[in-house]
Amino acid sequence: MNADSSIQLAYALQRDDFCLDVKLDLPLRGITGVFGQSGAGKTTLLRCIAGLERPQAGRLVVAGELWQDGFEKVWRAVHERNIGYVFQEPRLFDHLDVRGNINYGMRRSEHDNGTDADHVIGLLGLEKLLTRKPDALSGGESQRVAIARALLRAPRFVLMDEPLASLDQARKDEIFPFLERLHAESDVPIIYVSHNLDEICRLCDHLVVLDAGGVVADGDLQSILVRTDLPALTGADAGSVIQGSVESYDKQDDLSLLRFSGGTLWVLGRPGSKGATVRARIKANDVSLCRTRPEKSTILNILPATIEAIQDDPGPSVLVRLVMGTDRVIGRVTRRSARELALQNGDELFVQIKSVVVRPQSDKAKEA
Repeated sequence: MNADSSIQLAYALQRDDFCLDVKLDLPLRGITGVFGQSGAGKTTLLRCIAGLERPQAGRLVVAGELWQDGFEKVWRAVHERNIGYVFQEPRLFDHLDVRGNINYGMRRSEHDNGTDADHVIGLLGLEKLLTRKPDALSGGESQRVAIARALLRAPRFVLMDEPLASLDQARKDEIFPFLERLHAESDVPIIYVSHNLDEICRLCDHLVVLDAGGVVADGDLQSILVRTDLPALTGADAGSVIQGSVESYDKQDDLSLLRFSGGTLWVLGRPGSKGATVRARIKANDVSLCRTRPEKSTILNILPATIEAIQDDPGPSVLVRLVMGTDRVIGRVTRRSARELALQNGDELFVQIKSVVVRPQSDKAKEA
């Protein structure tokens, strides 16, 4: 990766019974997800990047500029790092209204990256909230204000530490469209920490998987998700993401036809106009396999595929990685079904996909 368009970092930090030992070269564009279970080191990594932790050994280079190096005695202080930080809790100032909280972030910044306040306020849907105090905001509204404040510091990039973790599902559903719009329309890179795989799949372009303080996977989202050898990714939310375009819309049935490298998929609703690029999330539990194409089925999406790999899964199941065009999809089937169908690598069969979740995709994400 080009050093001028990346964040290069290496940290070694020992604390009691936990050790963070990571080396990464992250893209300085789009949204990079950092995924792992509790205790994997996600927040510690973000705190190191922000300068809130001082590891025993560390190096940080942002767009070719050295910010930290233990050997060369370089240390850029927290307030000099030009980073926005969004915590799990919004941490707004109770005595200031929404506009005052946003302006505070702007006043603290000594930089100008051309970020327009009105544009950010519009992206996050805050126009009608500017005169409210924090105690009159919902959890999702408060977090949107915190994100706006971070963006308007004109940061080189933004760190988000599980910003939805403290919200119930209704508040998460409230804030997601704004995060997706931010992803599509903002040029500010984001490093987004979460232990929720659906969040990662919905928002991120690049994925880092941490386990016990170390990096177990790092790469573009689609290729990492279909790794069946990573226990962190093979739980109940295991699945894949593919990119396609809207081919047509059936108004009568409220269904859209998406085209991707492996064929076409029917999806609910209208995720975009004709030709719009969309991201489709397919969970492993929504995939079933057939030796012959069913003649009659309530499942609309039945496509040919080739088995690339079969991986034992804890419990009664196996994970099957399938090639469809140039895309890969993960399916979970019972061990008994795999045995009765005599599934083997290289087999050509049919895939039934019960459910597909889609969202619009930004041009920046396509480039990433």
